[in-house]
Parts: sequence; structure tokens; C-alpha cells
Amino acid sequence: MQLRPITDSEYPSWSDHAAEVFAAGIGPVRGLTADEALKFAREETNRLLPQGPATENQLIWIALVGDEPVGNLWISTGSRVPFIYAIEVDSNHRGKGYGRAIMLAAEDECRRLGHKQLDLNVFGDNTTAIGLYDSLGYAVISQQMRKEL
Repeated sequence: MQLRPITDSEYPSWSDHAAEVFAAGIGPVRGLTADEALKFAREETNRLLPQGPATENQLIWIALVGDEPVGNLWISTGSRVPFIYAIEVDSNHRGKGYGRAIMLAAEDECRRLGHKQLDLNVFGDNTTAIGLYDSLGYAVISQQMRKEL
């Protein structure tokens, strides 16, 4: 598996999909309708990536096996600790170790850039991702909880 920067022509569909995935996770957590969540997710994506893939300190990569895309990764390196905004393995390629390979490549790139830590956020119901991050040595540094009344 290899990572390469996203192209300008790939960016619009990636951006739309990334917003949809984020909306699906954030909507229920914030009590938003599907339309409200998608609007919020698109606004956040546009705010964080005002110049798209050319936005400074943003790494957006496509993960490939041979010539076939199998996933993607978005890391912001603009702060002291880089932050993974999105990592995804395409649904038909899950369970093959690509998520782990993408995460390890992200860590290698951040080390190469001189960083000593890497942060991410994961929704509490994403047990598959939590298991992956635990197995890679990520530790919970904060936890937000909610109870439905």
C-alpha cells in the first residue's frame, strides 16, 4: 500500500464524501437533523480547507494498492500536535489491514516532519476504529460522555 497526495480533480468528490461521513457521526451526537449535520460538516470542511488540497499544513492522501484506491487520510500539521481529521478505508476493502497501514504511514510522515505526537478523535460507537487505535498504542486523553434523559 502507498499513499499519494489527492489531486485537484479528486478533491471535490472526496470533500463531499468526507462531509457526509462526518455528518453521519456528528449529527446524532449533537442532535442535528441529517440536513443540519451535512450543512455543519460542509461548513467545517470549507473552513479548515479554504484552498482545498492546496491549504497550507494539510495533508490529504489517497491510499492505493497498486493502482486501486482503497482509502484516504487527512492530517492537519498546523499545530504543535498534528491531528487526523479523517481516515477511511473503502467499505469493500475493510478487514484487510489497510486501516493499520494508513495509520502507520501517517505516523511515519509526522515523525519525518519532526512531530513527536499525533492526535485524533473517534466517536464512541466506532468500536472497530477504537480497537485499531488501541492496538496501535493510542491512549484516551479526554472523554466526553452523555446520558439521554
